[in-house]
Amino acid sequence: MTIFDFPFAWKILPQLLEGFAVTVEASLLGFLLASVAGLLLAIARRSSRIWIRHPAIGVLDFVRSTPFLVQLFFVFFILPQYGITFRPFTIGIIALGIHYSTYTAEVYRAGIEGVAKGQWEAAIALNYGFSDRWRRIILPQAIPPMVPVLGNYLITIFKETPLLGAITVVEVMHVARLIGADTYQFLEPMTLVGLLMLSISLVSAYGVRRFDTYLRARRGTPHAAHG
Repeated sequence: MTIFDFPFAWKILPQLLEGFAVTVEASLLGFLLASVAGLLLAIARRSSRIWIRHPAIGVLDFVRSTPFLVQLFFVFFILPQYGITFRPFTIGIIALGIHYSTYTAEVYRAGIEGVAKGQWEAAIALNYGFSDRWRRIILPQAIPPMVPVLGNYLITIFKETPLLGAITVVEVMHVARLIGADTYQFLEPMTLVGLLMLSISLVSAYGVRRFDTYLRARRGTPHAAHG
């Protein structure tokens, strides 16, 4: 019967924590990119200009219809053939951001469509320009209700980040596999990885709930367009 080797686990923990730091950094940066790009895609999809709206819809459909790992390999192996090169870590962030931007775009779309029609009409009546309309009227009302769903995608990205090991990013799962291959002891590194990933998921979920509660308390009453 295999017994968990606590001294060995303690010995390898610093290596795993270094990889875990890479995992957290890649996840947060990937989520940040996904949040910004998703908002831009959601706005582009609503554009009255066909040359903006149709490409945005095409990107959303194409990216959501192809596996993340295929997209990751495409950026890593194909783009350098055309002179476009990045570090593996940067490629991982770009791939995560692009892939999940298509999902956050749907979250933004639902939130934007939830804004009352009268708010759009009020923004137009007050002669707000395009940027002011979105920045001062629409987004402050649309984004707060989306926070829990966006938070779920942050947790999902944390769980997807180990796939970056396929392009040599030394994240926590990659470190665990290397330790297991060198020592033939997989129980301890894999168990520690599971605990680390569980901890970051629980902390993220708690943080999202707290932030959502804060936003709800701060809003108090629905925001209304005013001069």
